[in-house]
Amino acid sequence: MRIAIGLEYDGSTFHGWQSQPFGCTLQDSVEAAVSSIAGKRTEVSAAGRTDKGVHALSQVAHFDVDVERPLQAWVRGVNSNLPDGIAVLWAKPVEDEFHARFSATYRRYRYLLLNHPVRPGLLSGKVGWCHQELDLDRMREGASHLIGEHDFSAFRAAECQAKSPVREMREISIERRERLFVFDIRANAFLHHMVRNIVGSLVYVGKGNQEPSWMGELLASGDRKLAAPTFSPCGLYLAEVGYDPKWGLPPAPERGMP
Repeated sequence: MRIAIGLEYDGSTFHGWQSQPFGCTLQDSVEAAVSSIAGKRTEVSAAGRTDKGVHALSQVAHFDVDVERPLQAWVRGVNSNLPDGIAVLWAKPVEDEFHARFSATYRRYRYLLLNHPVRPGLLSGKVGWCHQELDLDRMREGASHLIGEHDFSAFRAAECQAKSPVREMREISIERRERLFVFDIRANAFLHHMVRNIVGSLVYVGKGNQEPSWMGELLASGDRKLAAPTFSPCGLYLAEVGYDPKWGLPPAPERGMP
């Protein structure tokens, strides 16, 4: 039986999703908790392999088991074996053809950026920060140059292992809520560090260091060295993973986040 689960987590104290030899990853914690309910070693595959310090409002994963358990066992039971900062939100049986990563039709990331002269205290680790005043209209204009299917090599980490740098950018929206900028970025898939590199370059535009048209020039250049430095992971959240309705998965919960 294949089970899909929805997860939320605070990535601040974890070394990203994917298992590492030194441990302390989200995958290690989730697999240990699921295995304790399944009664045997169980591998868990996720829709997005988020980096160290990156959070999730709605991560989707799946695993295969050969035991019968009530659905609540995969929620409350697994949660009782998870460390603080990770929670299973829902569980659902799915067909064997479903794959959390390869069945996804899009991903949406949210970046929360505090624009304030003083660095965050209470929100430390939960938001990015820029002390210089940012211009919302300039950033929106800059972001418009990235919509569509493009080679995103200029926003790709050097260690990215994707076979192709071509991605379809479907939406970039930016809102200002008092001192907080909320970036919502949706694409069919993302390259390594792509969202953080885009946000970093948009911040350059918002500060007036570059014109909005620079975003299109970066995209056309395909040269990562010309773009802004990779922005902090602290404000980055995997907000939604989209699937065909035929799988019947619950919608992404907002859970009170901006």
